[in-house]
Amino acid sequence: MRSGIVTLLTDLGLEDPYVAMMKGTIFCVNPASRIIDITHHITPGAVSQAARILQQAFPYFPAGTVHVAVVDPGVGTDRRAIVAVTRSHLFVGPDNGIFWPIIDAHQETRVILLSKTRYFLPHVSGTFHGRDIFAPVAGHLSQGIDPLDMGPLIHDPVQITLPVPYTRGGSLHGRIVRVDHFGNLITNIRRRDIEEFSGGGTPVVRIGDLRMEGIQKTYGETVKGEALALFDSSGYLEIAVNSGRAGDRTGRDPSEIIGSEVEVSRTRGDGHHS
Repeated sequence: MRSGIVTLLTDLGLEDPYVAMMKGTIFCVNPASRIIDITHHITPGAVSQAARILQQAFPYFPAGTVHVAVVDPGVGTDRRAIVAVTRSHLFVGPDNGIFWPIIDAHQETRVILLSKTRYFLPHVSGTFHGRDIFAPVAGHLSQGIDPLDMGPLIHDPVQITLPVPYTRGGSLHGRIVRVDHFGNLITNIRRRDIEEFSGGGTPVVRIGDLRMEGIQKTYGETVKGEALALFDSSGYLEIAVNSGRAGDRTGRDPSEIIGSEVEVSRTRGDGHHS
């Protein structure tokens, strides 16, 4: 069964008509579909960033939802177009690793090559497969078309490796993977990484000019203008400033903050570092 919901995640922005073209194409195929925007502000070409956000967002949608993800720097080349099918969701987009974290986490996933052109627009451009291939395919899938009718199974989807935290020299190291709308710095360090590392000590988080001792539960536990570390709603370490933008407070160029290293050390019960 299909939910009739189609989500869109792209790096297309909202200044141009591209997203509207994709939505119009979906509605032309299935006027009864419901389209939800996850985001269209992925850093252009940032496949790993898109993969992380999609992995975090999709579980909150009903079973049978079709997720279209178009961050496609290889559009028009020989990179494949695919639909990945888990037990409860479908994912449509380029075979460039954008779905790999989901495929890897759901071993039952089937990956299908989109080769039946009758499910595409009549004319497929070399620069906008989001409109010409992925949107109409999503419209058909949202109506209940069997994805196995769209092409053969493949067993070698493109894989990507997302950076993971590691320990070195008595410290836990991670990276900034996203800066959200509020200027909060989202890391790849999970709650359990901190808990396993701290061992009862107090974590001390550092990035650039910012140093935060302890992990807070809410933004309001600090005074306005003060930096803090806490876990975001998905369980990842976040660096924030109460009523401010942490991205502007690290002493680094905010446009280059993604990928920056975050270091977590720990204090013993007596307050000394270990």
